[in-house]
Amino acid sequence: MGSDQIVSRLNRAKPRKRLSAAQKYELFVSVLTGQATQREAAEKYGVDRSTVVTACRTAKQGALDALASAVPGRPGMTVEQAALADAKAEIERLRATITEQAIALHLHEGKASWD
Repeated sequence: MGSDQIVSRLNRAKPRKRLSAAQKYELFVSVLTGQATQREAAEKYGVDRSTVVTACRTAKQGALDALASAVPGRPGMTVEQAALADAKAEIERLRATITEQAIALHLHEGKASWD
């Protein structure tokens, strides 16, 4: 194949089609649920099969990352919010302990003279 044939083939190549996030998600779901093969999904959306593979791989990794960062037992809270709630609970526990110790010390030693 000569260089003229390669150039003419490149000129005939279709421009790359960019899918929206919603289209990529629909594509991923259709492949995941078995409604379409990768080839069928590529034909339906007018993209190369490698685009389908990349979209599926990205969607899978995104789902795994989201599930890995979830804090069990605390729906709707981010990791930072859960840590803040734990820290506030610890501060309150320490405050109560100090108050109890102050009362016990006061009862044991009696009222100190300030004068």
